[in-house]
Amino acid sequence: MSATAQGRYRSFDDFYRYYLSEHRTPWCRRLHFFGSLGALFCLAKLVATLNPWWLVAALVWGYGLAWAGHFGFERNRPASFRQPLYSFAGDWVMFRDILLNRIPF
Repeated sequence: MSATAQGRYRSFDDFYRYYLSEHRTPWCRRLHFFGSLGALFCLAKLVATLNPWWLVAALVWGYGLAWAGHFGFERNRPASFRQPLYSFAGDWVMFRDILLNRIPF
């Protein structure tokens, strides 16, 4: 793995390879996918209603389902605990890759 001694990655590509290794079970990936999809729905409701509680709902829905996948199926700690920005980006890249059928659903 291409991480430095401090646990930082040289590039997002290096991190994303690690990120995918932490999402091996189909149910974890599915929960991430539906968490991201639900977060998009909540953000659309935020724009439509201007009710800020939809932002809270987006975060709870997105992270809640993703973390359930890690604790329930992967039995590991979410990468967002250690690398929050790369992990957030990784969620959306994985979402895209699932939509494009690059990663099994």
